[in-house]
Amino acid sequence: MSVASAVIVLALGFAAAAPAQVAVPVEPRFESVVALAKALPRLRSLLVSEDGALVLERYFNGARATTAANVKSASKSILSALVGRALMLGHVASVSTPISTYLPVEMAAAVKTDARKAGITIEHLLTMKTGLESTSGRNYGPWVRSANWVRFALARPMIADPGTAIEYSTGNSHVLSAVLTRATKQTTFQFAQTALAGPLGFRLSPWPRDPQGIYFGGNDMLLTPRQMVAIGELYLNDGRLGDTRLFPDGWVAATATPRGRSRWGSDREYGYGWWTRSLAGTSSFYAWGYGGQFIFVVPDRRLVIVTTSDPNVSQERRDHLDAIYEMAERIVSGIG
Repeated sequence: MSVASAVIVLALGFAAAAPAQVAVPVEPRFESVVALAKALPRLRSLLVSEDGALVLERYFNGARATTAANVKSASKSILSALVGRALMLGHVASVSTPISTYLPVEMAAAVKTDARKAGITIEHLLTMKTGLESTSGRNYGPWVRSANWVRFALARPMIADPGTAIEYSTGNSHVLSAVLTRATKQTTFQFAQTALAGPLGFRLSPWPRDPQGIYFGGNDMLLTPRQMVAIGELYLNDGRLGDTRLFPDGWVAATATPRGRSRWGSDREYGYGWWTRSLAGTSSFYAWGYGGQFIFVVPDRRLVIVTTSDPNVSQERRDHLDAIYEMAERIVSGIG
């Protein structure tokens, strides 16, 4: 058996062998973190992988290893990973490619309202720098109730020139899903299954689609915590799975390069669909979903930290997120 085959077999076992409520005994160094985790009524899981080995795995409040979480906006980070795969497989030539290459009809209508839209590229979608007014926040409801999500997102007025300012918008990621659908000639779900989940040794569950059948590009993907760890480890290993490279050279570095701050959070910056911030004085980048769904990647410590939470948020949302960041910082600093 080749090294690459052995890695895939191991990945399959890693993804499938999840019947136990607590699969990894708690090491003394993690006892205080686990105590903090147990006190969070909305937390569902806490997993830590260190240099490719699962060293902490705990489930809370009725969750199990096989429980898939709605990862909410962490879906945007998975969409970014799919762009990396599309580049590696030759479906997309460059992130500098204008999205009009793949959405000519939709863009023709959009450009009638503002010619600057013709300059929107795949990279602008990844970095939230399209210049389009956001479909998040107060605009989210009207957007998801619209008859055509892609056209609605592209019809938003321009509030900045493309590439100049970050405006966080789930509509940008959904347009990215439409681009992938056209570029790969597969649904985003099919492409995610064959190009990302398959090599990592697991299967994805379908998630919602828009009225045209395009899979939701920025929300509501379903992943188990171990699947989230597998994705984090792929990034930790610079896009390599054993001897096989899944992302182009430099993709992970480009993903983790800060591109600017969103008005939704002054303590973090945004890269290619992943957030960046310091944890215990150490650089990290991470997927972040509403309510407490996280994949933290900490290259200098060879760590991946995953949490899932009940996404039905109440007034303790800020306290819950602060507690997750505190747990992550304790783990990174080695005082868990």
